[in-house]
Amino acid sequence: MAKKPLHMSPRRALRGGPRKPSGEAASGPSKEPSPRPIPPAVGGEEEAARRPARGIKTVKPRKPEQPVRAAVSSWAVERDRAIADFLERFADTPDRDLLADMMITITRLARDKTGRGELKMIGSAAKELRYAFKVFAPYSHIRKVSIFGSSRTPAGHPDYIQADAFARKMREREWMVITGAGDGIMKAGHAGAGREASFGVAIRLPFEQKTNVVMAADPKLISFRYFFTRKILFLKEASAIVLFPGGFGTHDEGFESLTMIQTGKNTLVPVVMVDAPGGTYWQHWRTYVKAELLHTGMISPDDMHLFKVTDDVDAAVEEVAGFYRRYHSMRYVGPTLALRLNAPLPAEAVERLNDVYGSILTGGRIEQHAGPVEGERGELPGLARLTLAFNRRDVGALRLLVNDLNRA
Repeated sequence: MAKKPLHMSPRRALRGGPRKPSGEAASGPSKEPSPRPIPPAVGGEEEAARRPARGIKTVKPRKPEQPVRAAVSSWAVERDRAIADFLERFADTPDRDLLADMMITITRLARDKTGRGELKMIGSAAKELRYAFKVFAPYSHIRKVSIFGSSRTPAGHPDYIQADAFARKMREREWMVITGAGDGIMKAGHAGAGREASFGVAIRLPFEQKTNVVMAADPKLISFRYFFTRKILFLKEASAIVLFPGGFGTHDEGFESLTMIQTGKNTLVPVVMVDAPGGTYWQHWRTYVKAELLHTGMISPDDMHLFKVTDDVDAAVEEVAGFYRRYHSMRYVGPTLALRLNAPLPAEAVERLNDVYGSILTGGRIEQHAGPVEGERGELPGLARLTLAFNRRDVGALRLLVNDLNRA
């Protein structure tokens, strides 16, 4: 069967060929205009030869995002029915819709012919996160602080002593600690808090990383293959981030925490950098941030309120615990930000917040409610709320607002 010319539409092909020009005899030959010669391009004759002749249409490949709906519609219906039947038998939970989305993603991975290496990565990440969520779940009602610092800091070093003292004082306030479960600052955090109040979030490395003696064989020790899944837990499960002097990994965790908070991808939590008494490690870091990030306009002045630098353990403990004196947590309900409060604010304090922080609102006013607002599904019914149309940009100013309501 002869191929139809590329410039011929399917409908004309079925009718037997291109339309005759008006006035031409039906039996006469059809003359197609010959393509005009292509002048040599700047890139030479070879480049010009690769260009299509004028008047001849080329077939463009289908873009990846263009679905072929007709061919798969019945298959998709059958797939969705099979998934629903499977989940009803083996995963009958209120969140079956989310599990169904995961299974649909699996079928799309197969359709896309995703490579075996990529499938291994997705499967391992899902397994690691599932197990980690299971380990943390029984302790969801207890606040935790993630502690970072060098694995090379020896016992007896001033930084080690500071980390041990900080963790001990947080344990006294009924907090738990999360560290990478290695030696150095991580071991100091576990030693100070004690095994019962510690989580170990370890990473498998070919060198340096080994589980410290405090957390070895503890059921709250989780070993990760991937850094990115491990990092999720450090932020997701923590109500505070505290950093002691360390290497690249410590700076990575510190900057990532600040980035996630600044961009609104993580809820507001206190971030504290702790030096040894009289130490300058984090002071020099802050000087760099001010000189090279703030003064060059790469961050805003209010972003400097997202962290605190201190060499006083008691000040670090107060920065963390004091953040939750009145403030409890936050969540978005549509475009509205709801701040949950351990105790309601006096009316005059709410008015003052409106006067001072009106510039971070996209409209309306900051309002107080006795309990959950519509869309929260009745979560934490015993807590008051402040609602505001936050612009989602001035997170440093929002941190100052939380400081003010804690002091009210």
